Amino acid sequence: MVAQRKDSVMERSSKMNNVIITGIVSCLLIATIFLAGCTSNSPQAATATVATPQPVVTAAPAASPAAATATATPKPTFTPSAGTVVAFTAASLSGVSPTLAADFAKAYPGENVVFNLDGTQALKTQVENGAYADVFISASNSYTKELTTGGYFVNGSVTPLTSNYLIVILPAANTANITSLADLANPGVKIAVEDRSVPAGTATVAVLASLANSTYSQDWNNSVYNNVVTRELSEPAVATKVSLGEVDAGFVYESTYTAAPRNTYLAITIPKKDNYLQTYTIGVLNASTSRSAAGDFETFMLSPAGQQDLLNFGFRPLSSTS
Repeated sequence: MVAQRKDSVMERSSKMNNVIITGIVSCLLIATIFLAGCTSNSPQAATATVATPQPVVTAAPAASPAAATATATPKPTFTPSAGTVVAFTAASLSGVSPTLAADFAKAYPGENVVFNLDGTQALKTQVENGAYADVFISASNSYTKELTTGGYFVNGSVTPLTSNYLIVILPAANTANITSLADLANPGVKIAVEDRSVPAGTATVAVLASLANSTYSQDWNNSVYNNVVTRELSEPAVATKVSLGEVDAGFVYESTYTAAPRNTYLAITIPKKDNYLQTYTIGVLNASTSRSAAGDFETFMLSPAGQQDLLNFGFRPLSSTS
């Protein structure tokens, strides 16, 4: 009996041990499956993130000159101040602007002028977007007319100011060995022009067409355009490309060439019969809170002193055809 009970006890103990072991093994299997599931999901998620990144979209070039211009002309901020004239001024007056500012301050003590220099098309956009300005100086009558139609000017204040011809400038090194307008069509020549939305760009188109008709040919004209490697949104930007030697030639105003330090550029003149005489205008803006000072600045610009400053920097009298 004792032996049987011992065997029975041992048998029950063995069964209990088997149950315990089976339970432990089951728990371990469940834990292993759980951990395996977690481990297998994490690398897949990480791998998916690395293997399938979001595509990088490269913005396409501006679809039109107008879009590029709008992007390049954020609304500038100027604070109105008594006696201070904020003059939104065509960028081609960059060279003469310090002299104009100094001479205006001498002529009208207590008054001064601050220039916002940019392409006329950009200045127009800034004014239309609400930027503060007292005076607008344009290198294009078309933009002045648009602002006049929009009611932006004080009545009767808009008047012609000065004029400017185009010229071709070359880097001083002239590595392309350009000696005439004909050479602009040579293979490999790199030319910079202004975008057609810029007044100087419009003038360049007219000049090239005239040269092709009077002296060269349409093939020459086509070759010149094929050599254009950049279209800039301001006239000084073309001059910068030339001065840095990034291009072999550029079309700019005579005033830009005249204002540059000596030996910065070589130049090829364009015959007056084929050239484009750009007329600049000036006007006082309705939004001005310093109309008295703005009027004084316009008077100064039209005075012999202001006109002489312009003449010294390569601008021409309004009646100039020589």
